[in-house]
Amino acid sequence: MSARLDPAALTLHLVTDTALSAPRSVPDVVAAAVAGGATMVQVREKHAPARDLVALLVAVAERVGRDVPVLVDDRADAYLAARAAGAPVAGVHVGQSDLPVELARRICGPDAVLGLSAATAPELDAAAALPPGTVDYLGVGAVRATRTKPDHPEPLGVEGFARAAARTALPCLAIGGVRVEDAAALRAAGAAGLAVVSGICADPDPAAAAARYVRAFGRVPEEVAR
Repeated sequence: MSARLDPAALTLHLVTDTALSAPRSVPDVVAAAVAGGATMVQVREKHAPARDLVALLVAVAERVGRDVPVLVDDRADAYLAARAAGAPVAGVHVGQSDLPVELARRICGPDAVLGLSAATAPELDAAAALPPGTVDYLGVGAVRATRTKPDHPEPLGVEGFARAAARTALPCLAIGGVRVEDAAALRAAGAAGLAVVSGICADPDPAAAAARYVRAFGRVPEEVAR
């Protein structure tokens, strides 16, 4: 595990979705989820103009970035802009069709948290072959079919996730259609944590939804347990 990232921060990785959060604001949903136990946040807005994405990233980071790591999906430029604005943004998550991960590391620098999506054996093996310290964690999935990412690879299921996680020493987050009832099985399959979109963003009570996930996963952060 990288010194940049506390292993406990991987327990529940919230990925934002503006449409699913509406009519509530994304920062409000994020703040509620963090209060309920979310341990890391990824701001994902695939089609937002750069100005709007940076504004949202700064708003989310100002709400929760001093409590949990806040990452941005794909956009190293947004990460750098938010940092330049003084926002406590921790890093970037890149996918297989995004900025090459080694280039993202060079752009974002040695202190940024950097996550990478991987699902297939070649992708996992390529991640394992990266220079040490390039990537802090992998997002592995989709575990199940999900409408929030229609271009996801063939769903892995829990058994497929277990095979994928066994191919790498990097910590693996289970992502893609992850349900509360999957949490314990995914942890047993080698998941370092869960990455969740609709299970929290679409819930009328994001705090309660986050709490259900962390309790089902079996690793309750101390502040939530209290």
